[in-house]
Amino acid sequence: MSAENTTWPLPKFFFSVTGIPGNPVFQEVTGLEAEAQVIEYRAGNSAIFAPIKMPGLKKYGNVTMKKGIFVTDQNLWTWFNTIAMNTIARSTVVVNLQDELGAPRMIWTLNNAFPTKLTGTDLKSDGNEVAVESIEIAYETLAVSIK
Repeated sequence: MSAENTTWPLPKFFFSVTGIPGNPVFQEVTGLEAEAQVIEYRAGNSAIFAPIKMPGLKKYGNVTMKKGIFVTDQNLWTWFNTIAMNTIARSTVVVNLQDELGAPRMIWTLNNAFPTKLTGTDLKSDGNEVAVESIEIAYETLAVSIK
């Protein structure tokens, strides 16, 4: 079998995020996960002395995204500051994992998303790193598609 005919996994470094005001370019996205909670039940007359397990409600964790801080870019802070006592414009955030030509191949769609936490960079007088801010986004449902 030659390397030309082998199917290779997609690298994780070529991705894009849309649906966030200002369309920032992120360097890291973590927390794309879904979980089915387990319901345990045992009828009183069951011959098996252990509960049965059934799938329950689905649960989605928050997604954290990180990006470099630019002097002229305050889009994440502006979006976060739109939160007011249970009122915020929710949005659909889409994370695309792209192939070498830039075409989306795996797509995560975060429905009814809104920011829950914004973290500025750490500061060190002897540091030599780029300033990075992160935003945590909550969402209600997650859809995954493959192209």
